Amino acid sequence: MNSNQSTDKPNIFTLGPLEAGPACCDPQPAIQVRDLSLLYDGMIALDKVTLDIYQGCITALIGPSGCGKTSFLSAINRLTDLIPGCNVTGKILVHNQDIHHPDTHAQTLRRQVGMVFQKPTPFPLSIRRNLSLPLNEHGITQKAEIAAIIEQVLRDVGLWDEVHDRQDVSALSLSGGQQQRLCIARALALQPKILLMDEPCSALDPLASGVVEDLICRLRGRYTIVIVTHNLAQARRIANYAAFFWVSGRAGQLIEFGRCQHIFESPSHELTAAYVNGARG
Repeated sequence: MNSNQSTDKPNIFTLGPLEAGPACCDPQPAIQVRDLSLLYDGMIALDKVTLDIYQGCITALIGPSGCGKTSFLSAINRLTDLIPGCNVTGKILVHNQDIHHPDTHAQTLRRQVGMVFQKPTPFPLSIRRNLSLPLNEHGITQKAEIAAIIEQVLRDVGLWDEVHDRQDVSALSLSGGQQQRLCIARALALQPKILLMDEPCSALDPLASGVVEDLICRLRGRYTIVIVTHNLAQARRIANYAAFFWVSGRAGQLIEFGRCQHIFESPSHELTAAYVNGARG
């Protein structure tokens, strides 16, 4: 059970103000990154990044294309393991657990650290099967339990009223915004503690993007969220913290990290100021 769920309603998720989780932010690190470097076939893509991601907060990763933001995101739940020629050095702790320790299994890690990709990626299956399949893969097979989880997560993302009576239709028949919310629901079904989002609104129209953005804000406090975005206005609207990445000598580097207001209104580094003010990038 998610530690932020109401104990007297174990089978009900809500995103209302009473059960959305504690006020953000308690600056306790959920993710600790130390001297993280990524190399692809010997070429440095990300160079010695050290950063703490705080519990229950939304942290936006900003910076130009090719500066290592998605690589950083992928390293947190070891999707980098699936990339041929990728070498990772440094240390990442998720809730004080070394994700590269021999006793840490990637599947278990990815249950705790969910991922939502830039383009909606529903399986070419029914809405119901999109949500039940990952549950089955993680050993959840009881029909009643699966049905309860499906209803919970569809309510969480605001899809229940839209699809509850057509769960057996193809997920590909949904609109782009609905598909992305379904993908978020699929990630939530495994009750992760952390959500990684790689430009989740970039493929959506402004209306659908607004719906997903509002959803992300309502998840704040119940989940630790790390989001890659090129939309600086979006980062400013939704994030508590921002990390600015830049390319130096063809390698991505972390230039500045801090509270979002500080990064956008009084950055410490001249590159950050130039980027957020539109002079660079």
